[in-house]
Amino acid sequence: QVQLVESGGGLVQAGGSLRLSCAASGRTISSFTMGWFRQAPGKEREFVSIINWRGDSTSYADSVKGRFTISRDNAKNTVYLQMNSLKPEDTAVYYCAADQLPYWQGYDPRRYNYWGQGTQVTVSS
Repeated sequence: QVQLVESGGGLVQAGGSLRLSCAASGRTISSFTMGWFRQAPGKEREFVSIINWRGDSTSYADSVKGRFTISRDNAKNTVYLQMNSLKPEDTAVYYCAADQLPYWQGYDPRRYNYWGQGTQVTVSS
């Protein structure tokens, strides 16, 4: 079993930055594909970013490309999401997800068995 705990969310003004962390426990995630997803009120959970187990392949939703950066530190069993130039439309609960699945399947939230509890990100205009 893998337990995931997100942190780093909060309230920030448009144009600001936040760094989310997702700390894993229970077992090492070094072989796991890791994803970040978000869900705004009244909307479905949507893909934000994924990273492969080695950390040398990443992908982003078009809406965050060039502003967000995903990274991982397998020694710390932690994945990060650096969010810059935040916009009000980035407001959502952000979730990290983990599973041993092919990188190309990581865009689909239904593929993940392990999820964190989420952290709220609110961007004011």
